Amino acid sequence: MDYGMISAAYIAASILFILSLGGLSNQESARRGNLFGIAGMTLAIVATIAGSTPISLALVLMVMATGGAAGSVLASRVEMTAMPQLVAILHSFVGLAAVLVGFGSYLEAGTQFSGAEKVVHQIEIYLGVLIGALTFSGSIAAFGKLQGILSSKPLMIPGRHIINILIGLACIWFGVEFVNAGSVSDGMTPLLIMTGLALIFGLHMVLAIGGADMPVVISMLNSYSGWAAAATGFMLANDLLIVTGALVGSSGAILSFIMCRAMNRRFISVILGGFGTSASSSSAPTIEGEAVPISSSETAQLLSSAKSAVIVPGYGMAVAHAQQAVSELVNKLRDSDVEVRFAIHPVAGRMPGHMNVLLAEARVSYDIVLEMDEINDDLPETDVVLVIGANDIVNPAAQEVPDSPIAGMPVLEVWKSKTCIVLKRSMATGYAGVDNPLFYRENTRMLFGDAKDSINAVLTEL
Repeated sequence: MDYGMISAAYIAASILFILSLGGLSNQESARRGNLFGIAGMTLAIVATIAGSTPISLALVLMVMATGGAAGSVLASRVEMTAMPQLVAILHSFVGLAAVLVGFGSYLEAGTQFSGAEKVVHQIEIYLGVLIGALTFSGSIAAFGKLQGILSSKPLMIPGRHIINILIGLACIWFGVEFVNAGSVSDGMTPLLIMTGLALIFGLHMVLAIGGADMPVVISMLNSYSGWAAAATGFMLANDLLIVTGALVGSSGAILSFIMCRAMNRRFISVILGGFGTSASSSSAPTIEGEAVPISSSETAQLLSSAKSAVIVPGYGMAVAHAQQAVSELVNKLRDSDVEVRFAIHPVAGRMPGHMNVLLAEARVSYDIVLEMDEINDDLPETDVVLVIGANDIVNPAAQEVPDSPIAGMPVLEVWKSKTCIVLKRSMATGYAGVDNPLFYRENTRMLFGDAKDSINAVLTEL
């Protein structure tokens, strides 16, 4: 395949990727957006293979088949509750690939470049390895937190901001040394040291972020993986990889910024691992009152007599696989002329759009799925709010406790409804590790047990 045909295929693939992003911006067109993305990637792979001269085409195809089969099996077996972990670990693969390509490109290039061309290529390699190493270790840390291997609480090392600044300055210094190196062996030392520092910074950056901000971390790492891919494209002189990486990097950055605004978090603070923030007070205010349990039959009575109901899904709904039962409950109530809507918090679940995906899987109508800003003002007039496995996103402490780890984060004000029913297995705290005063409010009732079993019991009573 000649250069013109490859360029045309790359342009077509780029257009398909842009259409894919456009489709993914809306629930109704998300499926079509995925198909555009698959078509674009297929075209890009075919054009790349056809336009190159691999040493062994059979080996390339065998490696692709192995990776594709492994990815298909892994994706088919991953539960929706583990989807954030899968996304995090896939980001780490992109970072690792950027690091390996960077070292390979540096060793292969040798001394074939000189002058300004050499400087530019050295900078491409250095930035690609830096971003890739940071993305790799940060994604591993995110996976550990989401999987429960690491604590969800932020790691507050004394002098952590100074450590981050020193690491940044050291990376700049070693970058100058790398660019000015006279030979490959001389440049390898600063490149290796920088890689180690970037790995440390990636770990520290994510470990310093609390559990309540993990959805932002996921979108942030998505952005980093995009920039790592773009840097790889520069190293390999591959235009499509540059365009694709830039699309992913910029869209991930925009999503992170939007989510930070929705959570009243500073964008710079989050992407730098909590830079500029101070540790929250460890002393928690005393929560007065007593949690009042409720039975499934009493819950059914309240719902059947209500004129309006709002359902707030959380990570607990995903864990219990309760979305299908919830969809049946909604249909049952709507058949009884009860106005039912869903309230979705921007960071509900463990990654952006987690709850929307679950509800779409259960075929819940899009027109009754509302964002927090759209429904918060209606909650005081709502008869019953059903909180299913959510905790931090409905915690009044965000508004009432100034030194809380989630202080200032906008939340769904479910306690303003006439009756709030919380479905939980126990009185345990949420992912941020913060006690929730909502459970002890006078108008709150606790329906204990597995969310799916509880909803099915309510359906039986109805």
